[in-house]
Amino acid sequence: MSKLGNLGARLHRGEVSYDFIGHRKLWYGISVLITITAILGLAVRGLNMGIDFQGGAVFTTPKTSVSVAQAETFAEEASGHQAVVQKLGNDTLRIQIAGMDTQQSDEIKNKLAADFKVDSEKIAADLVGPSWGDQIANKAWQGLAIFMVLVVIYLAIAFEWRMAIAALVALIHDITITVGIYALVGFEVTPGTVIGLLTILGYSLYDTVVVFDSLKEQTKDLTKQTRFTYSEVANRSINGTLVRSINTTVVALLPVAGLLFIGGGVLGAGTLNDISLSLFVGLAAGAYSSIFIATPLVADLKEREPQMKALRKRVLAKRAQTAADEELAETRGDFGGDSEDATPAVVGPRDQSGPRSRRRPSGKRR
Repeated sequence: MSKLGNLGARLHRGEVSYDFIGHRKLWYGISVLITITAILGLAVRGLNMGIDFQGGAVFTTPKTSVSVAQAETFAEEASGHQAVVQKLGNDTLRIQIAGMDTQQSDEIKNKLAADFKVDSEKIAADLVGPSWGDQIANKAWQGLAIFMVLVVIYLAIAFEWRMAIAALVALIHDITITVGIYALVGFEVTPGTVIGLLTILGYSLYDTVVVFDSLKEQTKDLTKQTRFTYSEVANRSINGTLVRSINTTVVALLPVAGLLFIGGGVLGAGTLNDISLSLFVGLAAGAYSSIFIATPLVADLKEREPQMKALRKRVLAKRAQTAADEELAETRGDFGGDSEDATPAVVGPRDQSGPRSRRRPSGKRR
């Protein structure tokens, strides 16, 4: 058996463990810091919304020797707006300019044809109106909101409302971090980005539900025993599913990393960045939140219940009594116990007669 598999088996059996719940304030602090950074990036830089959301024009040039940097200069001079240029196959270029209407699109097309020294008819132009972009954006937000509501309802029915709240907080945590990374990096937000967000929410929810299912199973009739508190059982649930969560996340991240770094970075397929970045960041954030945010938050909420407070008191009282009994037993063993080699004490006068000196039997003298 591999070392990782052996570790997973030992974690599952409870032979080794790490106190995730006990260090929950540290995890909360890290998450708050990352979230604040993401929000600041979103507020300062904002999102680079694609033309599908804010409207604009897309121009596709024929085969050309013009570089991407030169094409960006030509497009910005022709439109007066920032342009996004991507190199496609066969040395063609794809130029995106946001905020353009039909009349402006025709003028920019003619100017680009002159700059590229090609016939304007050879440049393909696709126009996306602002109203269409608004509809796409609204549909995206509606789909995200419906997903959240359904998740909360399902978890509240399958588990309980505390777990539903914890899962919702974890999902919002993942979305905030992913959107903040998009703002900081400056990648374009397209419908592929929304698809990626919904996908990573599914992965994050899967990891969370796995831990919650183990926690639900181990907390049956928890108040009838006095060995473990709810937080300790929750910590055992995390450790029991830790290796499984790591394996699932790593296997999912490997192909996504190939899309992001090889497809988008090395091969220059910029369209892959739209979905691969959201998947990569979201998968990592989802694995983190399911272990370090969702389950510790459930433990915090459950420990506020009167039954769990009473259970904690009983568990701590029993442990204190057990420790006192063991200490008393050790004290008696050190100072009051009899040693095997000790000579038993003699009470009363010692008999001086021995085997060699025996009294003669009493009788008359003759």
